[in-house]
Amino acid sequence: MSSKESLPYPPPPTEDQDHPHACLSGYVYLGYTALDEETGEEVERLEALPCRRCEDSRPYSAGP
Repeated sequence: MSSKESLPYPPPPTEDQDHPHACLSGYVYLGYTALDEETGEEVERLEALPCRRCEDSRPYSAGP
C-alpha cells in the first residue's frame, strides 16, 4: 500500500497554489481554551469553520 492510499484525507493538489492554505475538505479546525461557565474550569474546544478561501472559489448558485 502506498502512503497516498493510507491517508485519511485526499492529498493536496500538486499544482502550485498562489495562496496556499491549510484546510481539510473545505473546513479549518480551530482549537482553543475556554472557561466552562458551569464548572469554572478551563476546557479545550474545537470548532470546524468553513474555509473562506475555498468558499470564495466555489461558484454561486442562482437559487430558486
